[in-house]
Amino acid sequence: MVDRTDRWFRAVLRTVTRRTLLYTEMISVKAALGRDRERVLGFDAVERPLALQLGGDDPARLAEAARVASALGYDELDLNCGCPSSRVQDGCFGAVLMKDPARVAACVEAMRAATPLPVTVKHRLGVDALDRFEDVERFVRIVAAAGADRLVVHARKAILHGLSPAQNRSVPPLRPAWVHRLKAEHPRLRIEINGGITTLAEAFEQLAAGLDGVMVGRAVYDDPMVLAGADAWLDGDPGARPPALVPADAVARIAVLTSLLPYVERQLADGVRLHAITRHLHGFVHGVPGARCFRRALGEGSRRPGAGPEVLQAAIAWLEPAARGPGRAQLLPIKR
Repeated sequence: MVDRTDRWFRAVLRTVTRRTLLYTEMISVKAALGRDRERVLGFDAVERPLALQLGGDDPARLAEAARVASALGYDELDLNCGCPSSRVQDGCFGAVLMKDPARVAACVEAMRAATPLPVTVKHRLGVDALDRFEDVERFVRIVAAAGADRLVVHARKAILHGLSPAQNRSVPPLRPAWVHRLKAEHPRLRIEINGGITTLAEAFEQLAAGLDGVMVGRAVYDDPMVLAGADAWLDGDPGARPPALVPADAVARIAVLTSLLPYVERQLADGVRLHAITRHLHGFVHGVPGARCFRRALGEGSRRPGAGPEVLQAAIAWLEPAARGPGRAQLLPIKR
């Protein structure tokens, strides 16, 4: 989710859900401890609860990053052992770390010693030839013994040579049964699943089957309204099946977009370029009449020098007829 789950998308997503745990992009330890750390690690309080996802393989440097993150107010820390990018491999972190569980354990121990925050590990079911269940079970055992608070398991292996990162999200088959087997063999560990889950109903099925949590990534970026209803479910009885959710209609989607205008104005006043925010809004109009015009208006207008909130207002105006419907009063006043 690099270049996707940045601070502006996370703030935007908080208009849909306040209860779910959000994650940063994977941030390398080098960037986290660099001269520009305030920009790299900065976030708005509205984004919390928020986990910082780190990439690295040096226990001492990860411990230092953990202390910095604690001081900044993050709620959790996650060590990424699942990213298959070649750039990540060159830095000896991400999925390649699954080949060295002892080093991952040393990193977890160092981070735990440096901060009171929960430390979690996100990983795959395997990597390259290390793709037997026994291999991932050994990895889990060693990392858990080092004190990892939770394990977030992407339910497919990674192939580091021959597949692109995009192909690694689809070509290796999903094996959710392996994640459930890990939980069955280690019932005291908190084990969560990631990969291929696109709805709250599918998330419920995973929880009902005994897992401790569900991570949803690209499905939420492609349509943030996937999480509409998540808070109501969590505020009630999370053990109860979520109600059958009707896909968010045009009125709900336009209401979310309109509610963002004050946030956009504040960010622009702080020197943020409009495009940094609006590039994350395209998924909100999934299935709404006028979506193509909305996206075009944002894409063209947000890149212009001095672009302001009026660009977003004008783009929303293309969607208004969908919200009104035949004979329906205008619901959302848009400044012309």
